Amino acid sequence: MSAHAKQTSRRDFLSRFRAVPATHSDPVDDVVRPPWARDIFDRCTGCGDCAPACPEGIIAFDGKNHPVIDFTKGECTFCGACSDACAEGVFDRTADAPWTLDVDVAKTCFAENGIYCRSCGDACPESAIRIAPQLGGRARVIIDDDTCTGCGACLSACPADAISITRQKDTAHG
Repeated sequence: MSAHAKQTSRRDFLSRFRAVPATHSDPVDDVVRPPWARDIFDRCTGCGDCAPACPEGIIAFDGKNHPVIDFTKGECTFCGACSDACAEGVFDRTADAPWTLDVDVAKTCFAENGIYCRSCGDACPESAIRIAPQLGGRARVIIDDDTCTGCGACLSACPADAISITRQKDTAHG
């Protein structure tokens, strides 16, 4: 091993497998599951093969050992490694979209409070975030839902912890 190669500490390696507290125990939960995951409560055996396969290290587990995405560790690059590692048929990469997520910006956003910050917009690989200047030195953060992939790059880049990413709620049309 070269003297300049970064070696992962045992703590960092094992922290990838740290359980994330379950918010619900029923199949209708609001945590973000890995992209393309379908019927996770019926198909996932909790083997954990998806987490070490993730090059970004953003897969953790809930209380029932089902995978969840932890965007605080980084973004999803949609590489498909989690899907490739799964032998249980949990993932359906033929789906049109890997997931449907809502990205929201809280009132604690620095830009919206007059503090110069463009971290989320700079981090977004799809340029789905626009920071529009407003009168008085404030800015408005605008997320283009049609362009946003829900990768989570903005969440991990936000110094104010003002961004939240949740599963999109089904709404009745009428």
